[in-house]
Amino acid sequence: MANGTTTTRWTYGFGAGKADGDGKQKALLGGKGANLAEMTRLGIPVPPGLTITTECCAAYLAHGGKWPAGLRAQLGEGLEAIERVAERKFGDPDAPLLVSVRSGAAVSMPGMMDTILNLGLCDETLPALARSGGERFAWDSYRRLIQMLGDVVLGIRHVLFEGELERAKRTAGVKHDTELSASDLEALVTRYKDIVLEECGRPFPQDPHEQLRLAVNAVFSSWGNERAVTYRKLNDIRGLAGTAVTVQAMVFGNMSDTSATGVCFTRDPSTGENVFYGEFLRNAQGEDVVAGIRTPLPIAEINSVLPGMLEELLAMKARLEGHYRDVQDIEFTVENGRLWMLQTRSGKRTGVAAVRLAVEMVDEGLITEEEAVMRVDPRALDQLLHPTFDPSAKRNTIGRGLPASPGAACGQVVFTAADAEEWTARGHEVILVRTETSPEDIGGMHVAKGILTARGGMTSHAAVVARGMGTCCVAGCNDLAIDETAGSCTLGETTIVEGDWLSVDGSSGEIILGRMPRVEPELTADFARLMEWADARRKLRIRTNADSPDDATRARSFGAQGIGLCRTEHMFFGEDRIAAMRRMILADNDRQRAAALEELIPLQRDDFVGIFTAMDGYPVTVRLLDPPLHEFLPHEEVQQDALARSLGWSLADVKTRVAELSEMNPMLGIRGCRLGLRLPEIYDMQVRAIFEAAGRCEQAGVKALPEIMIPLVGAVKELAFFRDRIRGQEAALRKSGGFTGKVLVGTMIEVPRAALTAAEIAEVAEFFSFGTNDLTQMGFGLSRDDTGAMISYYVDKGIYDADPFATLDTVGIGRLVRVATNEGREAREGLKVGICGEHGGDPASIKFFAECGLDYVSCSPFRVPIARLAAAQAALG
Repeated sequence: MANGTTTTRWTYGFGAGKADGDGKQKALLGGKGANLAEMTRLGIPVPPGLTITTECCAAYLAHGGKWPAGLRAQLGEGLEAIERVAERKFGDPDAPLLVSVRSGAAVSMPGMMDTILNLGLCDETLPALARSGGERFAWDSYRRLIQMLGDVVLGIRHVLFEGELERAKRTAGVKHDTELSASDLEALVTRYKDIVLEECGRPFPQDPHEQLRLAVNAVFSSWGNERAVTYRKLNDIRGLAGTAVTVQAMVFGNMSDTSATGVCFTRDPSTGENVFYGEFLRNAQGEDVVAGIRTPLPIAEINSVLPGMLEELLAMKARLEGHYRDVQDIEFTVENGRLWMLQTRSGKRTGVAAVRLAVEMVDEGLITEEEAVMRVDPRALDQLLHPTFDPSAKRNTIGRGLPASPGAACGQVVFTAADAEEWTARGHEVILVRTETSPEDIGGMHVAKGILTARGGMTSHAAVVARGMGTCCVAGCNDLAIDETAGSCTLGETTIVEGDWLSVDGSSGEIILGRMPRVEPELTADFARLMEWADARRKLRIRTNADSPDDATRARSFGAQGIGLCRTEHMFFGEDRIAAMRRMILADNDRQRAAALEELIPLQRDDFVGIFTAMDGYPVTVRLLDPPLHEFLPHEEVQQDALARSLGWSLADVKTRVAELSEMNPMLGIRGCRLGLRLPEIYDMQVRAIFEAAGRCEQAGVKALPEIMIPLVGAVKELAFFRDRIRGQEAALRKSGGFTGKVLVGTMIEVPRAALTAAEIAEVAEFFSFGTNDLTQMGFGLSRDDTGAMISYYVDKGIYDADPFATLDTVGIGRLVRVATNEGREAREGLKVGICGEHGGDPASIKFFAECGLDYVSCSPFRVPIARLAAAQAALG
């Protein structure tokens, strides 16, 4: 309420040690307004002001740019309160009050919305400002107002004002704007006014109240500007009403040589070191620091121009950190030797800094271990696990795709997997650029430093395989056009040919021309301590998706507690086994197929021995062969001819067999358990290899805990067939292999029908593992490899809240997960339930899985620490 009426309250004042709001009201007052109110309550020197609420912004935008009822009167009353504290009057020609108008959303969006300074200055109020602060100061403030209001409010191109400023400096023979005289600046103001008249057809507004109204409208409207919308999208900021607007009495860092402005962090935001970090400019206003118009000085040197000011700032640092219990990003102004605080907010920080800050603040007694766990964004841990590009290096970004696998990679461009292997063998580092990848590309993907694809989404083949290998990958760059024959590609206006250097940022999706300098990751003792605190508090166990002993070993080093998905198909693409695999597929009788399978058994067994050994004492879920057989066969004539010669077949025979195995929709065709039912000897070979490997491990003192997972089950009888077949062979396999340990047989829940019939499937299955990639694909009716662009469009339009292949759709697909979990456990008490899709490494999805009561999540090795921290945060709420 306001003034005893039923009018909605739109403004909250602060000043002279009193404030209507406080730091808890960020949703209403924005981060800036809430913290200004909080600092005022703490007795910190803050210029008086008022904040117009985010609800008012929403009402303004909803009503086509009209002020809601009551705002005009409340703004007038608020200005009067500011005038009383400042002892100046807005628009008064004798003692004018000047104000700033700044944006401030509930979530910090630095630099994304608009700010205007020195409002209230006009021809009539200028002489009084000159009398109080000097001629040069007054004209400098006036030219700044015209430039900012002209740019932000009137839409005049910034370059027009900058061009006149540069011309004025050349005419005066000076380098910096601070060297311009009062007469120089007066002439510049005249020229600026001419620009306004020429560009807008009207003079620069001379009514201070009109200036204020226009500025408030501009800040409201900046909520929808392109850079603000993009920032919210990139940082997944949703559900905010709009921006608040803070109207605040001006204090002037450009008034004299005993005045200054600066931006500081209470600790180093890049490293987390407990040092006062920041910069300042003498005789300047705030935008000078941010815009880089002049080179600022390190904050440690401020005493050289303002004696004693560093000690004041350090005292303020301690006070603010002690109150907010977090690193603060502060803006300050010194006016004629007096310190004023203009803003404080929790400082943005790197992943490295976030971990160090959290741990050191626990040691200092500022926060608890639980708060430290909750304070670090799990996604920020990517920076500790993968190389990143040097943030100080200049980027020539030429495009952007989906950040499919984190890291930073540089290399020379090649367009085929074979070329990637050949160039690497010659000592080159390569970026593999493909329209899309397939299982045949695994060799080139393995040696490439980075992977870039034109098609595919966050769970495409390229994305999934790259994440598993820890290889940087940017997928789904829709603007990328590849001409493999010509050995070139185009991205926007840029043409890239084979051998050109390219850098890809798998954490941001950026594609950068040239060779970027990198910063290598380093796991610290602080990281280990934070992970210990997280592990002590989480309930979910964390497994990994690993297909090789190297992957398994790496995942163990990151804290994995077993393997939730071992994809056996990835084991068949090596040079030493693909030929035998192809002979098995192309066999036209049982004898030939059995001979080929005998070749594969020792290779498969040795893989399992290595994986079981790496996971000594932890469970390993082995998914039997899942993809359709045609994926193992070559589709280009040159490769088909080579295969035919190696087998003693004709090219025509190979082509015929490939055609027979081809399907219109292979993802819904003969794959998974359907393939096993058609050719059960393939699954028999894999089960035998599992038992033999487990027996060898047992004899070597390694505790193997194999779990056999049947993929793509949609009907309980499919699973019962394999359960009975495995149990029927079990006694003989145990005897021949020498294994006495327990072996579970379960299934992957990835077909919607399986989720809806979980009760009867649980009567056969000893565990469930949700394959949320296929469950999402089938549940939405979306091909994850073909709809990346469409999904991005849907997210942009607000049809989807997020890419459902990156963050689980908890409403639809999540309901299938919840129903299957609950009904499965009702049918089989103690049923173990996990998830092994890519959602297992997504913090938001992990929170949902924890709420559903799953036993574990499984993700790629490099996502294991992220999942550990996210699971702890889910447990802490």
